[in-house]
Amino acid sequence: MYPYGLVGNCHMSALVGLNGSVEWMCAPRPDSPPVFGRLLDPDGGHFSITSSLGSSVLKSEQRYLPNTNILLTTVTLPNGDVFRITDFCPRFEQYGRIYRPAALFRLVEPLLGTPAIRVSCRPVSGWDKTPVLPVRGSNHLRYEIRGDVLRLLTNMPLTYLCEDAPVALTEKFYFGLTWGLGIEDDLIKVTHEFLEQTARYWRTWVKNCSVPLLHQQEVIRSALALKLHCFEDTGAILAALTTSLPEQPGGQRNWDYRFCWLRDAYFALTAFHNLGHFEEMEAFLKFLLNIAHTHEHSSDRLRPVYTLSQGLPLPETEHSNWSGYQGSRPVRSHNQAAEHVQNDAYAEMILTFTPIFFDERYVDLRTRDLDALLAHLAKLCVRSIGQPDAGLWEIRNGWQEHSFTNLLCWAGLERLERIKQAGHLPSVSVGLTAGRIQAGDALLRAVHDGAVRNGPSDFSYDAALAQLPILGYPNRPLCESTLSHITRELSLRIGGEDTGFFYRYVRDDDFGKPEGAFVICSFWIAQALARLGCVDEARTILDRVLTASNHVGLFSEHFVPSTQTQCGNFPQAYSHVGLINAAFAVSPPWSDVL
Repeated sequence: MYPYGLVGNCHMSALVGLNGSVEWMCAPRPDSPPVFGRLLDPDGGHFSITSSLGSSVLKSEQRYLPNTNILLTTVTLPNGDVFRITDFCPRFEQYGRIYRPAALFRLVEPLLGTPAIRVSCRPVSGWDKTPVLPVRGSNHLRYEIRGDVLRLLTNMPLTYLCEDAPVALTEKFYFGLTWGLGIEDDLIKVTHEFLEQTARYWRTWVKNCSVPLLHQQEVIRSALALKLHCFEDTGAILAALTTSLPEQPGGQRNWDYRFCWLRDAYFALTAFHNLGHFEEMEAFLKFLLNIAHTHEHSSDRLRPVYTLSQGLPLPETEHSNWSGYQGSRPVRSHNQAAEHVQNDAYAEMILTFTPIFFDERYVDLRTRDLDALLAHLAKLCVRSIGQPDAGLWEIRNGWQEHSFTNLLCWAGLERLERIKQAGHLPSVSVGLTAGRIQAGDALLRAVHDGAVRNGPSDFSYDAALAQLPILGYPNRPLCESTLSHITRELSLRIGGEDTGFFYRYVRDDDFGKPEGAFVICSFWIAQALARLGCVDEARTILDRVLTASNHVGLFSEHFVPSTQTQCGNFPQAYSHVGLINAAFAVSPPWSDVL
């Protein structure tokens, strides 16, 4: 399992290891080059607080302060001494708005005895991996990085810090790490005030969450993790906060996920809808509307992925000077998927915009421009039916017609029919019913042995087609048969026994056959089974897949049950979205116990 906890504030984020080290942090925002990148290279930079004995610790434990994104790491030394590190990024309401600076605060305190610790702050300038030497002030260090300044304010003696020298922890040490502006007030006072207000913010946010009857702790943790994937300045939701963590150890499936995929939008918004958090839904919808209004007419198509500032990622780059996570190369920044044709994107945007017409809280977004936009998306959706593309899984070579794309086209056009029947979309002149029927017929062309396969020319199985009942496809026997085939043929078994985990597919792709389970597929299948009334079976799968979380409840993209190994980028928003939606699907109503 990945030995890391996540902290953040919807502007900056960091991964903190069980060893007390910040192993990954990009600044000033999550898609920036790394400042601390030891996650991907031993020389990639770190901010560590460790025992002076190095790794010779008796025990290290990590947990979150309940119902917050404040991380506590407790280290017990062989002699019985104990110290604790508290990590958080400030986030709270101030002057009628949310205060979320590009800052990380660290507090280390002795709990038992007089632990000897060593503190080391070694940032790098980015992908060139050049160490940045500090400029020493009276009680702070200043690191000049890419034309800006990273400041570290502390009450720890700077001599010990600069020399990585051991120091007896006889008092609390405070560290305020900021990008840009520094801390002008008393550090100790500021830290405690920020910590208290940040804890209060997160606990209030959780109190305003709707939760299912079952798996509440897991849903709350997933909700908090999903929230940290929101880049609040623009409303974007990132796929993950990391890059190049390998989908399989030693392999080449190492991708940069620090961007916003349109495909993820519908599923993420569904999760926030289940949680009852309107602000996140509204912000993300405005982000997507801006993309659609500013990009779709000029190119006549939407790209699958956009940056946090609504642009296109730069060309995909491999950084040969980085050794990779546990030696898995290459390390990549940016993502080639922006160049793909992925025809499901138009329908997913339609699905995403559908609540605007049925939820009165979105009344201000119902504009003539939105009508025109949806009319255009409808045309693009009809045009995409039966056409080859890279598909949901972003196959880089050998594009073909995909059933998942046709399913999404069906769902998008079906939703537009409902919206028009409700008295909206006067400018939509596309034959919606005819288009929906055409998309349904395209799906039927891929039916083999009673189940929808990957495509009419590819009879392999695809776990994404578990979305058939979730999206409301009306042919129940076909939904049941397809789901039955998927669960049988894509189940990851150990010793002939089902594990509750599933491959997304077992066909060869650009890099051979995937070796690990794709975590969200288990959540999709559980959700689909619940939708079809097979609740007990759904709950069994969900109970099993929950074991794929790490020590603080965070999920990666892939999982290998035989070795209990998390793979792929971490944490993965998609996986946490899947957990939330599946947990709501399998839970009985609260009226059963109230």
